[in-house]
Amino acid sequence: MEYRKVKDQETYDVIFQDIESPDGRSLSSTAASSTLGDAGGLKGKHSWKQKSIVTVALTLLTSSQAILIVWSKRAGKYEYSVTTANFSVEALKCLLSLVALYRTWNSQGVTEDNRLSTSLDEVSVYPIPAALYMVKNLLQYYIFAYVDAPAYQILKNLNIISTGVLYRIILKKKLSEIQWAAFILLCAGCTTAQLNPSSDHVLQTPLQGWMMAIVMALLSGFAGVYTEAIIKKRPSRNINVQNFWLYIFGMIFNLVAICVQDFDAVMNKGFFHGYSFITFLMILNHALSGIAVSMVMKYADNIVKVYSTSVAMLLTAIVSVFLFGFHLSLAFFLGSTVVSVSVYLHSVGKPQPQK
Repeated sequence: MEYRKVKDQETYDVIFQDIESPDGRSLSSTAASSTLGDAGGLKGKHSWKQKSIVTVALTLLTSSQAILIVWSKRAGKYEYSVTTANFSVEALKCLLSLVALYRTWNSQGVTEDNRLSTSLDEVSVYPIPAALYMVKNLLQYYIFAYVDAPAYQILKNLNIISTGVLYRIILKKKLSEIQWAAFILLCAGCTTAQLNPSSDHVLQTPLQGWMMAIVMALLSGFAGVYTEAIIKKRPSRNINVQNFWLYIFGMIFNLVAICVQDFDAVMNKGFFHGYSFITFLMILNHALSGIAVSMVMKYADNIVKVYSTSVAMLLTAIVSVFLFGFHLSLAFFLGSTVVSVSVYLHSVGKPQPQK
């Protein structure tokens, strides 16, 4: 036992000596998490700090995502090309994945699981989720013609339903009774939050907004389930390599979208025409949000992600009160509370594995 304690402490010290070394070199997140796992998992004070930082980061990024998209509009429209913005997000995520991969190569060397070279069979599965994410990301700009930032955060939770149903259909994953009950609560919460007592229209969001939200939920759910199936097919494969190929195809599809939708504007006005400081912040936010989700799954757990999503909905509403004059009605508050409860129930209601 004493030897184990000494060995664990040595491993812990080696990690932080490398991270804080004078020459500036540090372990990659993958290497660090692997070593921490050998040292007994993410426990104690360091684990608590890491989870706290990741949770706060994901909450802030998620809550500010819709706000930045709305804020980037001028006179109710986008002065920049949304297709070039999407391309920039994919390019930035690809660059960040390469940086993380380079650090892994420096610390671990090039191995079979972290090299970029791969087979055609492995690469051929990435275009499908990349195309789905491209359409979904484009829709999230146009949906703001019908909804505000707080309503978007509420409706975005519909992807939990689509993900759950697609898990059951595609991956044959069993859902518990609690999770199905959570789906019903989620629908009720989204509807309640959209009630409009001051108008003849029952719901604040028009039919077009609801249709866009449903399509986005289906695209997001299918892309997420498909991507998870790809990743789990080869679990030893470095996640940065898998992300790199996914983002490469994302760049290709968004480049096609630029040529189809905004070719003349880009050629005449330039790639970054209409961009502002807020636009660049929005692009950075979208890129870091994807990385934050990966970090949550690596350093924390699904419960942390659930709490981040729930808090982000309320934080978006509060900030929108000051930035956009959003009216925080009782219906919205009750609806967001029901949504938060349903998201939590969906997470804790996972079927327990058979012993």
